[in-house]
Amino acid sequence: MGVEAFGIEKEFLKDLLKQVDRGETQLPDFQRGWVWPDRNIAALIASISLGYPAGTVMMLQHGGEVRFKTRAVEGAPVDGGVVPDRLILDGQQRLTSLYQSAFRDAPVETRDVRGKALKGWFYIDMEQAVLGTGDLEDAIHLIPEDRVRSDFRGTPVLDLSTPEKEYAARMFPCTALLDSMAWMLAFVQHSPNLQAENIQLWQRFHEAVVQRFDKYQLPVIELGRSTPRQAVCQVFEKVNTGGVTLTVFELLTATFAADDFDLRENWDGQRASWADGKYRILREVANTDFLQAVTLLATHERHVAAVQSGRDVAQAPRVGCRRSDMLNLTVAEYRKWAPQVADGLRATARFLHSQRIYDTKFLPYGSQLIPLAAVFALLDKQAETAGARDKISRWYWSGVLDEAYSGTTETRFARDVPELVAWITGNGSEPRTVREAQFFSSRLWTLRTRGSAAYKGLYALLLQAGPVDWGTGSAMADENYFDNAVDIHHIFPRAWCEKEELPPEDYNSIVNKTPLTARTNRLIGGRAPSAYLRSLAKSARTTEEGLEESVSSHVINPRTLREDDFYGMLRAREEGILDLVDKAMGKPAQRDTEW
Repeated sequence: MGVEAFGIEKEFLKDLLKQVDRGETQLPDFQRGWVWPDRNIAALIASISLGYPAGTVMMLQHGGEVRFKTRAVEGAPVDGGVVPDRLILDGQQRLTSLYQSAFRDAPVETRDVRGKALKGWFYIDMEQAVLGTGDLEDAIHLIPEDRVRSDFRGTPVLDLSTPEKEYAARMFPCTALLDSMAWMLAFVQHSPNLQAENIQLWQRFHEAVVQRFDKYQLPVIELGRSTPRQAVCQVFEKVNTGGVTLTVFELLTATFAADDFDLRENWDGQRASWADGKYRILREVANTDFLQAVTLLATHERHVAAVQSGRDVAQAPRVGCRRSDMLNLTVAEYRKWAPQVADGLRATARFLHSQRIYDTKFLPYGSQLIPLAAVFALLDKQAETAGARDKISRWYWSGVLDEAYSGTTETRFARDVPELVAWITGNGSEPRTVREAQFFSSRLWTLRTRGSAAYKGLYALLLQAGPVDWGTGSAMADENYFDNAVDIHHIFPRAWCEKEELPPEDYNSIVNKTPLTARTNRLIGGRAPSAYLRSLAKSARTTEEGLEESVSSHVINPRTLREDDFYGMLRAREEGILDLVDKAMGKPAQRDTEW
């Protein structure tokens, strides 16, 4: 956005509020509601009455490239058909506060510092305001809607319910700040025996407060109609430091609404398509995640079209899903790709189910759902072949075990989606995520909690190996799917390891853990493996050979447990887990453990 795209001028406050009242100045619909508490409003009134700077207002000329659904400032009697000249980007709270308290002849709806809703009128104690012995803000009061302030017993202590009572109490209504003549004349004349005193008070009050308000000017930065959407949204977020950061979804909701498209309603409908319990792996997919996937597909389509038209690949529009890419998404593109992304997400859930990942608790990377959904949407039926599934699986596990999605992800999304699609369709080589992925055996010894994506990934690979519960003989994958209190537990119990004074970094690693039901883990307790195996065989009513088969299904050598051979078990199991990694990634892991 160049310098020529905006200008800055000072404008009279009273003119700005008139524009608000007529609907010539409105708000873009992405602006959040007015939230200022009563004392903030009082402080603002005081600042302007003292002639202090009250910040800059930023406006956008309406009717250019950026089209937002608009709404009137709270309280403005604006008909829905009025087309504004300008939209407020920064200054909503200040202009709304001043409009409601000093221009509109209606009670101000606000709240106190504790968030309690309040409704009333702002008044200035004229005598306190001109004394100059304290803070002017202390002279500004919010009086209840009926203009009567009462004590805790309900006894009126200040009654301003008629103009005559305002004059007698010398309490000036802020609604008269910008048009004070009628109130002044009535105030001066209402008590003939105090007329001279009232004139003197008014002169001092007018000079100290009213005159400054009447002549007050605010600096207004005005962005031209040619300002692009991305710049408008970025500018809004930079200046809106007092509010809650707006998401891309909220910004697009406002721009799409200008084309009579309800993005929020559509998102609710798309999300409902995977609300079924069998898709619970998708329950944390957010609206911005969905938009990223849609944007990947839209930008991929633009890129492909440009290349097919003869443009050089390097010069074609790039595939991406950064904030700027999402803000450039059109309604037509969203309409086209949103249903396909929803299909892609459901296909992603089915794929993860086949990989023994059922729930968000054990999902290595939630962010990886986005490129997966985009790939399934682009491939459609082509993703259903055995060859395609094998390649998707290799790409997925390469990203998980190499922990490639732990940093900034948008660039990787944009790279992975076209490379993976090209590889699957025979139009490209292995994606870089597959080609560059590595897993080192030494990493196993630092994986101790579910906080790591690789830890969760190895848990799923262990479930793929087909382990069965040592107590019930049921498949652990089924127990996990039905959420039967399955978790990953120590093979050599922590209590036993502590008693044997073994290093925590060894016994807490994933090599010494395996998925078991809570019931089986209770039977194991803190005993040595040789002891708990005997108890498990008896409890499960199975033979020693049957129990050993169950133990082996967890990639564990049963002999090492019978002999309480802690390090023998670890060596053998490390190699067994690495075999699972080799298969998942389609390449050998790096064996760098020093025994």
